[in-house]
Amino acid sequence: MTSAIALLALSAHPRPAASHAEVSPARAPYAWRNVRVGGGGFAPGIIFSTVERGLAYLRTDMGGAYRWDAVQRAWLPLQDGNAVSSYMGIESIAADPVDADIVYLAAGMSARGEAAIWRSDDRGARWRIAPVPFAMGGNEDGRGLGERLAIDPHRPATLMFGSRHDGLWRSDDSGAHWRKVDSFPVGGLGKPVQPRATHGGLSFVLFDRAHRGRIFVGQADPGAHLFRSDDGGASWLTLSGGPDDSMRAVKAALGADGVLTMTFSDAIGPNGITLGGVWRYDPATNVWTDVTPDRRPDAPAGGYMGVAVSAQDPRVIAVSTVNRYRPVDTVWRSTDAGAHWDQLYQRSTRDVTQTPFLAFDGPADFGHWIAGLAIDPFDPGHAAYVTGATLYETRAFDRPGAVPWKPWTRGIEQTAIITLISPTGGAPLISGFGDIAGFRHDDLTVSPPNSHRNPYLTNTNTLDYAGLAPAVVVRSGSSHSREVAGASLAWSQDEARSWQPLVTPGRGASERTGDAPIIVSADGAAFIVETEQPVLTRDRGQTWVRIQGLPVGLRPVADKVDPSRFYVVDTLNNRVLRSMDGGAHFMPVAAQGLPADLSSAQGRNREAQSPLLATPGTAGLLWLNLGGDLYRSVDGGVHWVRVGAGLHVAQFGLGKAAPGARWPALYAIGQQAGQDGVWRSIDGATTWQRINDDRHQWGLRFRVISGDPRIFGRVYIGTDGRGVVYGDPVARNKKS
Repeated sequence: MTSAIALLALSAHPRPAASHAEVSPARAPYAWRNVRVGGGGFAPGIIFSTVERGLAYLRTDMGGAYRWDAVQRAWLPLQDGNAVSSYMGIESIAADPVDADIVYLAAGMSARGEAAIWRSDDRGARWRIAPVPFAMGGNEDGRGLGERLAIDPHRPATLMFGSRHDGLWRSDDSGAHWRKVDSFPVGGLGKPVQPRATHGGLSFVLFDRAHRGRIFVGQADPGAHLFRSDDGGASWLTLSGGPDDSMRAVKAALGADGVLTMTFSDAIGPNGITLGGVWRYDPATNVWTDVTPDRRPDAPAGGYMGVAVSAQDPRVIAVSTVNRYRPVDTVWRSTDAGAHWDQLYQRSTRDVTQTPFLAFDGPADFGHWIAGLAIDPFDPGHAAYVTGATLYETRAFDRPGAVPWKPWTRGIEQTAIITLISPTGGAPLISGFGDIAGFRHDDLTVSPPNSHRNPYLTNTNTLDYAGLAPAVVVRSGSSHSREVAGASLAWSQDEARSWQPLVTPGRGASERTGDAPIIVSADGAAFIVETEQPVLTRDRGQTWVRIQGLPVGLRPVADKVDPSRFYVVDTLNNRVLRSMDGGAHFMPVAAQGLPADLSSAQGRNREAQSPLLATPGTAGLLWLNLGGDLYRSVDGGVHWVRVGAGLHVAQFGLGKAAPGARWPALYAIGQQAGQDGVWRSIDGATTWQRINDDRHQWGLRFRVISGDPRIFGRVYIGTDGRGVVYGDPVARNKKS
């Protein structure tokens, strides 16, 4: 069956020598850059071109695809112009084996998101997007498998895709149209009914360059591990042998000798794997050989996933462990087709000078979630492997002695940002990340020296600073486990350079799980914590008092000028409450002009940006987002007026006012007249200007936005997958 496919054109990051962008950078209202951290997230697969030296692609689970540019010596993001969230999860990449300019992406975040095959004939400068009827899971379990998408080297217009749920698919017109391969023995288990559930499905597809018509397909569902066709997919053999039925075929690499090296695990990962193995299959003899590096009965728990074969010598193979936390994940290398193995972590060094956060208060370890491993086909000494936090490379993979690894991350910002603040003094930006805590950013172009510590919390959920004393900063956070073992709150008096843990009396459930936000008064003297019983401290946690009149489960804000004032929207009782005594008591205010129903001001979860903001430099000036409608109060919440008509606001933030302007600059993520985008207003939300363009949309995956209170026009955006991006207005010459 041929599916009806819509073909779309999309402009992406251009190559230096090309000028394919549909929006001229000179005419774009803003210039956009990434705040430098470097890597930071899971990139399940790295793919070297077999046609051109120095060309490689990287796929990430929620930040899109990248191309290594050997001239710029940087990774270039290829999907910043994309406006479909699901397409930022990359299931697979295929670099054309004949034409170095052609590349394909299999894009789709999950079984319930849109899925498409992207094709570019200019290395990702522009794309043709073909939506497909089979689901993908670029950010689901099993995202380290692959590669699922493959190109026939003998007929490059033919592609095959091994899907998770719906069997094997084929295109004979360069990915524009797809039909299911009915002759394939496995039709798929169907899309899961349970949320977040997935199948491994068909884990990889490989065409044999040396044997026209020969194709290998692996399966990570229960049943046979491997299938082979010798007639271009018209008929298929189910190949018996290999490991027992408890194992799943996860990845494979084909050597120039025609022998297949396969990695196996007892789960599709990246978590939950306890056993694994490495096997080689020789189609000439139909013989399987177990070459698992560590076959001891008491071998550490974990499996194998990454696999690579040298293009110069097919007897040189390498594999990576996965989910082997004790003692550590590693890469194994063999020069005799797996008869003997060299475990590399024991003789490896790691230089993380350029991304020092990877040390996490100690020597950088070898990494975890090593799902992707590759040997440069043009240089056997150049190899790379991925981890859950970065991408490492070495130029000494084929040499004895120490193997030096460095992060290979210039240009990659693949992180989820939960919160951020731009204080009125000190560092321009303090961030809260998922998985790697967050940072103080003194220089936006340099990776920070370390993440937030004492306590170290994998997720930072809320941040606040004292408007008149910005050296005082507070944060709350959580860990990957359900409860934080120690403190989930912290405060700093040196602009987030160092931290002190904070624990409230009783330490309720919301505090143990990181759900309790912390707020600081304008002068930095008082902290409010919204735990099961909201409490206040004026002596850095030495003593605490119960707050009167403040319901549980809300998120107060402090006035940025008047230390006596705090505000909160009581969504439980449809009221606005205010404290005029430094947070000790909260009382209702008239809140004239607001609708009767205030329930939409309740944050969706602990990570949602607050819908209520106080203005730096102006006491009593408040802004409130109610279900997309923006309201303003100039008298501390007593009277409100609706502003910003025409823009449906998702998140918003405040920045320095334009010269001579009455109101602070407002920045918003929202939609106006059907156009999703990033918007700015300098007239109190009377009018809005879109400040991003079609080349800068980042999948519309936004978490938080804030202006800079010290630099007019500067805006920071926390994305879900592309790190922190910041923008500045483009200077206009007088003739333009």
